[in-house]
Amino acid sequence: MGNSEAKGLVREFKAQVAILGCFVALMWSLEILDLFLGGALNSLGIIPRTVIGLRGILFAPFLHGNFAHLIANTVPFIVLGWFVMLFRTRDFFSVTAIVMLISGLGTWLFASPFTVHIGASGVIFGYLGFLLFRGYFERRFGSIVLSLIIGLLYGGLIWGVLPGQIGISWQGHLFGFIGGIVAARLLARRKPNPLDSVNRMSRF
Repeated sequence: MGNSEAKGLVREFKAQVAILGCFVALMWSLEILDLFLGGALNSLGIIPRTVIGLRGILFAPFLHGNFAHLIANTVPFIVLGWFVMLFRTRDFFSVTAIVMLISGLGTWLFASPFTVHIGASGVIFGYLGFLLFRGYFERRFGSIVLSLIIGLLYGGLIWGVLPGQIGISWQGHLFGFIGGIVAARLLARRKPNPLDSVNRMSRF
């Protein structure tokens, strides 16, 4: 590895740390602010099948019920978020946007009425879905190995997409996971198949 390549990797890593740091800092800042506001910010979450509740698709991932909720989401958000940007830093933004949209809309459409849904767990499950299925869609050695590693480390989280504990938005988990799979399909960089060029040549 040349000196310029090493410097490039260092810059990339610093950018990744800065991106994740900004997202986490925003979550913690909002929770601290919400503490002084008596939880008023939580009303900006997803409220199923209400027009005003649609704003939660944008705001809900950055809001949490309390600091215990935020702490529980912070570590997996950082770890899985970094794995998402491991090959390409810009993937983080694309995956996050796709997951927020699908998780948010799914929750808005199918969650129980008169409830408010907040938290980054839907995004976290989206990262999980993206990382688990990236190897399947890309068929690249590195992506497959990463998918296997994530499966070993975080595969047990998949049960969170099923109805379970009261007060947990399993709909957000489920549709976040689906959003991650969609993102993996849309962003996949398939390994070139030599047979494809042969088939194209045979058409002439």
